[in-house]
Amino acid sequence: MSKMTPQEMAKKIGSGLLSFPVTPFKADYSFDEATYRANMDWLCGYDVAGLFAAGGTGEFFSLTPTEVPQVVKVAVEETKGRVPVLAGTGYGTAIAREIAIGAEKAGADGLLLLPPYLTHSEQDGLAAHVEAVCAAVKIGVIVYNRDNAILQPDTLARLAERCPNLFGYKDGIGDIELMTRVYTKLGDRLTYVGGLPTAETFALPYLDMGVTTYSSAVFNFVPEFATNFYAAVRKRDHATIQAGLKDFILPLIAIRNRKKGYAVSIIKAGMKVIGRDSGPVRPPLTDLTEQEIAELTALVKQLPAIRSSQQAAE
Repeated sequence: MSKMTPQEMAKKIGSGLLSFPVTPFKADYSFDEATYRANMDWLCGYDVAGLFAAGGTGEFFSLTPTEVPQVVKVAVEETKGRVPVLAGTGYGTAIAREIAIGAEKAGADGLLLLPPYLTHSEQDGLAAHVEAVCAAVKIGVIVYNRDNAILQPDTLARLAERCPNLFGYKDGIGDIELMTRVYTKLGDRLTYVGGLPTAETFALPYLDMGVTTYSSAVFNFVPEFATNFYAAVRKRDHATIQAGLKDFILPLIAIRNRKKGYAVSIIKAGMKVIGRDSGPVRPPLTDLTEQEIAELTALVKQLPAIRSSQQAAE
């Protein structure tokens, strides 16, 4: 099966919900391939525009450069072309290129370039980093604007000219002014992805700025809720959105905010709650306490199947 061009990938990614599957680990923290295959097959049964293997929620930061292509290979094999698979890459430029090349060989349809490790850089340095990764592969690349890798509109415009396979911009900082300036500068040249933790809280205002999709971490364990919530966002169904935020997303955030790193840990806990235990998070992250898992269990159990206000009236 031929790969999508970066332009085709941009159109596909912008058309629907995105998600970052967790990377299952055994008790000794080794990769649990069997569980990962089962999870990927299950998630492919829902309406999702792309799955990001070894992304942030997939604990990219705790995987070795050799593990990332292994995880991606399994994801590609199990999805069987049903859903595009994009891979995470990052760290220093040389390592990011190495991972990117390995992910492409493993069959990834695209890449998400996470911020470089630790250091803060000037715009020229960040641009050189992005350009080096784009030049190393033929598949499409999305840049992740967050933390120590904040690309400004002029920098993105130069990269868009130099890198034909740079097709996406994922926002992870929530700076509405910057997002507006980026969209005004680049327009339809890029596909824009909402990438804040628990992106559902920002989905509607971001839609009005041209951000047609976002990455849903909760899709991992409540995919029906996540896909229906996304549909409500695209319809601008305010009543359904507010109900989903009040009944599930905001209570989930209240648990997530208790400890650092829980944005990932709570998703792993959610997998356990629904009977798809995907093991512990790797250090330096910590798992939820038993009490917090009980709270999350109660939250999931009371969650009704979200329906649009139009459906409810029928």
